[in-house]
Amino acid sequence: MRICMITSTPFPPEDGIGYHVYNLSKKLMERGHDVTLITRGSLRKIETSNFEGIKIIKVLYVPFYPFHVNIHGFFVNKVLMEIRKNFDVVHMHTPLCPVINTSLPIVSTIHSSITEDIRHLEKVNLKSLIMILQAKYSSYYLIKNLIKKSTVVTTVSNSLVQELKHDYQFHNSFVVSNGVNHKKLLPLCDKGKNNYVLYVGRLSYRKGLFDLIDAAEEIIPKYGVKFFIVGKGEWEGIVKRKVKESGLENDILFKGHVNREELITLYQHATIFVMPSRYESGPLTVLEAMSCGKPVIATSVGIVPEVIENMHSGVIVQPNSPHELAESIAMLLTDEQLKDNIGKNARKTVEKKYTWDIVADNVEKCYHMAIS
Repeated sequence: MRICMITSTPFPPEDGIGYHVYNLSKKLMERGHDVTLITRGSLRKIETSNFEGIKIIKVLYVPFYPFHVNIHGFFVNKVLMEIRKNFDVVHMHTPLCPVINTSLPIVSTIHSSITEDIRHLEKVNLKSLIMILQAKYSSYYLIKNLIKKSTVVTTVSNSLVQELKHDYQFHNSFVVSNGVNHKKLLPLCDKGKNNYVLYVGRLSYRKGLFDLIDAAEEIIPKYGVKFFIVGKGEWEGIVKRKVKESGLENDILFKGHVNREELITLYQHATIFVMPSRYESGPLTVLEAMSCGKPVIATSVGIVPEVIENMHSGVIVQPNSPHELAESIAMLLTDEQLKDNIGKNARKTVEKKYTWDIVADNVEKCYHMAIS
């Protein structure tokens, strides 16, 4: 099958959606499919390249807010019109993905409904207010129109299915969850002497980063554990200032954006992985940490209650509750057997339900459904 993936995320991948598209594309190619990826480029001419066998077309992108997606969509449609005969199906990945006009069957994966995302966004500066207005008057209608034009709509969690019903009055979506490369994301036999709590994700709105630092302030003086923060984003300066004010610059360490191999090593050597987000849909980092046999503490958002059985394959806490997060970290730091059992059960969960082979099986079914 000849598949055209369309996304708005950077490539090579830097975030969860990017890695979802990358890993899915690699698995589909492994099964004999041909994959071309169309994504955002720059103000320069259209760029074509090849990344590990995936054909990449980076289309002109003009960051003229709040019309950037619509402008980008004009160029995406122009390119797709010229090469549409090369494809059997188009696979769109939201958010901020342009609406396309084509006679080809469209499968859309909704990674975030936008509306619920914005409800949990911290109103801390002018940009946050602009994002709320953009979501209300632009992004919402982009997703609504994309759903309308799609032949098949999938989401990455059951919570998103409910969001589409509530916010878009759409009742026919299918869950095709995130997956992980469980053959690379392996538990480490020699655990070594590292002792740190790991966060991986964007340094951005609604990620619960203030809650994480508040929890760290409770934990570090009592247990002497380090906190590693991996990722980048618009909140980097804000978060670093808060850490400096706490006096914990030597204990809460910022690793920035790291390459894939270094990230896997950080997962494998971590004592505990935490995801304190106030909103997520299908957080890939949770599954990656679980694949490495790590005990995960995550807020009850998005796919988390579907993936984690509380106190068996992970620990679930309430969003916006730094003290509960701190108590859960302390519990695992002081109970080695519980921590190890949760990590082992987490790995078994991934092997059973969240490998890319399982995801690809479900995606192929959606493609055949769209084409038939």
